[in-house]
Amino acid sequence: MESYAIHLAMAALVGASLVAVSAYYMHRKTLNQLLEFAKTVEREREDNSDGGDSPQHMKKRRSHARRKGSGYYRRSSASLPDVTAISGGIDGDDHRRNGLLPVDGIPAGLPRLHTLPEGKSTELASSAKRTGNLIRPTSPKSPVASASAFESVEGSDDEDNMTDNAKLGTVGPDGKILFENLPNHVNANGEQIPIAPSSMIRSHSVSGDLHGVQPDPIAADILRKEPEQETFAKLKITPTEVPSTDEVEVYVVLQECLELRKRYVFSETVAPWEKEIISDPSTPKPNPAPFFYTSEGKSDHYFEMQDGVVHVYPNKDSREELFPVADATTFFTDLHHILRVIAAGNIRTLCHHRLNLLEQKFNLHLMLNADREFLAQKSAPHRDFYNVRKVDTHVHHSACMNQKHLLRFIKSKLRKEPDEVVIFRDGTYLTLKEVFESLDLTGYDLNVDLLDVHADKSTFHRFDKFNLKYNPCGQSRLREIFLKQDNLIQGRFLAELTKQVFSDLSASKYQMAEYRISIYGRKQSEWDQMASWIVNNELYSENVVWLIQLPRLYNIYKEMGIVTSFQNILDNIFIPLFEVTIDPDSHPQLHVFLKQVVGLDLVDDESKPERRPTKHMPTPAQWTNVFNPAFSYYVYYCYANLYTLNKLRESKGMTTIKFRPHSGEAGDIDHLAATFLTANNIAHGINLRKSPVLQYLYYLAQVRRKDSYL
Repeated sequence: MESYAIHLAMAALVGASLVAVSAYYMHRKTLNQLLEFAKTVEREREDNSDGGDSPQHMKKRRSHARRKGSGYYRRSSASLPDVTAISGGIDGDDHRRNGLLPVDGIPAGLPRLHTLPEGKSTELASSAKRTGNLIRPTSPKSPVASASAFESVEGSDDEDNMTDNAKLGTVGPDGKILFENLPNHVNANGEQIPIAPSSMIRSHSVSGDLHGVQPDPIAADILRKEPEQETFAKLKITPTEVPSTDEVEVYVVLQECLELRKRYVFSETVAPWEKEIISDPSTPKPNPAPFFYTSEGKSDHYFEMQDGVVHVYPNKDSREELFPVADATTFFTDLHHILRVIAAGNIRTLCHHRLNLLEQKFNLHLMLNADREFLAQKSAPHRDFYNVRKVDTHVHHSACMNQKHLLRFIKSKLRKEPDEVVIFRDGTYLTLKEVFESLDLTGYDLNVDLLDVHADKSTFHRFDKFNLKYNPCGQSRLREIFLKQDNLIQGRFLAELTKQVFSDLSASKYQMAEYRISIYGRKQSEWDQMASWIVNNELYSENVVWLIQLPRLYNIYKEMGIVTSFQNILDNIFIPLFEVTIDPDSHPQLHVFLKQVVGLDLVDDESKPERRPTKHMPTPAQWTNVFNPAFSYYVYYCYANLYTLNKLRESKGMTTIKFRPHSGEAGDIDHLAATFLTANNIAHGINLRKSPVLQYLYYLAQVRRKDSYL
């Protein structure tokens, strides 16, 4: 048994010795071939530069070089560059016979020739002059180089016949450089090409060679490359026939509708992106004092409300209107013109055809370029879905937190501040603990399901049930305590909850939001109350702006006796805004707050039946009945006053407010026709699918729709 083990060990030793000797001789043979090839290349270069050699002598040397190095020209390697074309020593017959091309005539399919002029040196090599030309190696089969020199050299029989310019001796017998790695920003003439900042990519790979093989590139470096937009397939459909007379008439009518919109919609004299000068491309610096107020003088402007629309004059004695706006009769006349256009059969047919064509072109674009766009999207460094900035444009401030966050906040307040007086009901002041006792609830009983503030499928097409979701546990008193700012504790709980949400947004960095706050128009002090709550609680975040929404609730206020006519609502909403614009010292907190307000919205249930307005409608002061005005009636008077206000604020260098109403969520199609004339953007626009003409007009005018898909 012992002799068998000894024999087995001896056999293993002999076998290992044979393998080692074989590997040694194979490795030595490979090195000899590489050195011989280097000498051959140097000899050819010297022959090419030597003008005194006879043609016969040069022919012998070239044939000797082909005989010695014929095995080196078989194919490209996955780990070694292709050096099958090196300048010098190749005549016309030889390169035609061997399939090689001279350096001076590179076909279009090969990479560009990179040379360095005499007297210039590369960034990575010594200062010796470069005398030979170099063709950049073809792309390797694998994007990642081998990790080991032995794997790259001995891993394949074909690769034994290839060389790497890093593995060869780069200095010849005369001290001149044979091979150098040219930088990517050197052109064919050896001149430095300026690199655009957008194309500069940080690389963490180690520079230099490791045993003649490039080190492994980091995976991110492989993806960090410029997207090749020029490789996308572009579609161009050229009409082959002249439009018919009917089509020309339709195009003229559509163009008139677009011109009509331009006459109504407010647009800044100087575009917002041209006002701000960005010198630092990094993230904008936060405002260190967002609520700092400096006293501003009162201007000489004078305003007065006439027939529901504010008119602004240079001074009290002047009767020259500074910012005229279309009157109600003109607006309703133009609205009826739009309604006639969208009802015309020939216009509907052409717009339907154009929309189908655009959709099919987009589908074809997806079929051709979707994968390329996806790869280009992935190649963007430091950008994916989670670190690209996202803006939620449709969030009610009372619902800015998730239900778990609200539940956790309520439990914490019930545990930490149970004796805080929070509400006055039925002639009695109640503490937070007494409120929950009256509801027969404890902190232990509360859970997400009992809170019931999630808008589930039962709220679709049920605006009444949707509004009830703002009441935690179905109790309006809990909403007043935790989700209102005009309550007994002056909105302290809601302010603390809002700060927590702001903190979460700041931590995520890439999430932005436009939070909606309601101004009801019941009294003029609403603006000052809202502004003081924002400023006193220092509710500010670089990730948040505010949007004001106006509920269309005139009929409810009329029945309650809060207002006597529609004119009262317009006065309560717009007069404080004009006062603070002309004299900021009259409402300093409101002046600071308006810097963070970006838009004005109209909200309510659009599915309620209403009468279409005529060309001659009663003025707001004459609207004293209990019926709610039509949607387009609200739209015009909000638009007209906001248009004048924006013109005044722009003339004084103040921020402006966009008109962005809810439109087309339900109800009649004339809602969308009214907002087409007046709105900068709309919310929803679902009913556009019912009218191909309006849908095509919204597309041509690029009226944005704001939705929340996430």
